[in-house]
Amino acid sequence: MLDAGELIVLPRALLFDMDGTLTRPMLDFPRIKAEMGIGSRPILEALAELSGTDRERAEGVLHRHEEEAAAASSLNEGCKALLAYLGELGIRTALITRNSRRSVETVLARHGLKFDALVAREDGPHKPDPEPLRRACAAMGLDSSDAWMVGDGQYDVEAGVAAGCRTLWVSHGRSREFAAEPWRVVRDLIELTAVLRKCRFQ
Repeated sequence: MLDAGELIVLPRALLFDMDGTLTRPMLDFPRIKAEMGIGSRPILEALAELSGTDRERAEGVLHRHEEEAAAASSLNEGCKALLAYLGELGIRTALITRNSRRSVETVLARHGLKFDALVAREDGPHKPDPEPLRRACAAMGLDSSDAWMVGDGQYDVEAGVAAGCRTLWVSHGRSREFAAEPWRVVRDLIELTAVLRKCRFQ
């Protein structure tokens, strides 16, 4: 939350991670990694090291899990209210995810969500690289310093810090076990909405 007496200007845009941030965690990563046969390495980084039929098989496993999870997805508490509030304020929104565009579109259709910009993994470098955040901001005609990055994962915080965004980590009550330091920590989307309500207009 904001410190007593602290006045923060509302951002012009919020950049959101999807899985675990807007939606309840959808993917069982240890199970997916085991089925893909990649050990404990990050999934997308491990995929980049594969080629030929090995990569096709591993990608097939990932796509299947993503589609099944997206079709059964549920929103985190406070998501719809937060997005509605941002709409009332005229604050733009972007969705930036390491998930496939197909699974993202499934989630958006299932829950009736719309964003001003969408960057999925097919669009180029992915978090923790800051490029997808900068790309989303450019698509909205903004600089990354105009936006806040909101995510529940290490890569979200690393990407936000590298992009020059004020970065909020959604902790879900967890202790932070990575080095990158967010600008603010909020427990959930309800607390994020409360933070925004205490900010002032430019």
